[in-house]
Amino acid sequence: MFYSSEAQLESNQEAINVFYTENLIKSYLDTPSGKLFYAYAIPKNATTAIVVSTGRIEGLEKYKELLWELYCNNFAVFIMDHQGQGRSYRHLKNKHKGFVKHYNNYSSDLNNFDQQIVSKHWQGKKVMLAHSMGGAIAIDYLAKFENSYKGVFLSAPMFDIFTKDVPKIPTKFIVKLATLLGLHSCYAFGQGNYNPIPFTENVLTSSEKRYTYFRQTYKLEPNIQLGGVTFGWLAATISFLKSVDNLNVPIPLFIASAASDTVVNNEAQYSIAKRHAHATIESFEGAKHELLFERDEIRKPLLTNFYQFCESVTA
Repeated sequence: MFYSSEAQLESNQEAINVFYTENLIKSYLDTPSGKLFYAYAIPKNATTAIVVSTGRIEGLEKYKELLWELYCNNFAVFIMDHQGQGRSYRHLKNKHKGFVKHYNNYSSDLNNFDQQIVSKHWQGKKVMLAHSMGGAIAIDYLAKFENSYKGVFLSAPMFDIFTKDVPKIPTKFIVKLATLLGLHSCYAFGQGNYNPIPFTENVLTSSEKRYTYFRQTYKLEPNIQLGGVTFGWLAATISFLKSVDNLNVPIPLFIASAASDTVVNNEAQYSIAKRHAHATIESFEGAKHELLFERDEIRKPLLTNFYQFCESVTA
């Protein structure tokens, strides 16, 4: 397998940009609420398609390196920007505000994307690759909608969240009160517009090079920037997370847990793994939340596990 490396990331930018411009087909999927941005690329010798469900604030542009790497390894790739972020439609006048009405809106979008775009262009073996919030969306979709996926690989999935300095019970009370008062579209306490935190203060990755490229991308494309969460997003998230333990996914799961994660609560990942007989969970030491954008010492073993997982699930 070919692995993209930090040492060659700068010299590979031309090839990555050629892939993004010439190989990746980009368009919009119409929904009753707005347009969802998506892209796909299918190499000639592809036998497996990877459908990517991204995390919160993420969009296609952030995943260019990974999509290029998968394409170079003869995987077909499909990706969609979730509603409220990336180049897909935003709900509120202030487009920096993270908002969703209900979590099943995300999974319904994923179902529409799979039925109208993925299944139209690909009829072979499919594996889902999902990160963080995208992992929660993937589990919801796979449990509730008829599909033909053979497996799902979850990178630091969001099955529970850290409420940081405020305990969970007061947080839930505050969010419930705020929504009762009609403050759904207001930023939650401590949240605000997009703010590019310096690498030394970030909790996402220990790869300075990949973090720098991520921030540069968002600086060059202001319309894909997204800020903090609203009370509405938190209310929808808290409501959904209550149901996670009741969701059953009948296909193989691989859960990649970031040992040094301070964004999601890893305990919930182990709880999900215990409930599914066909689930595998592995912790990656020294890894922060964004495993797919970590330094090579972490990212390469992670992707080795991913490639092995793709081979292990039957077509």
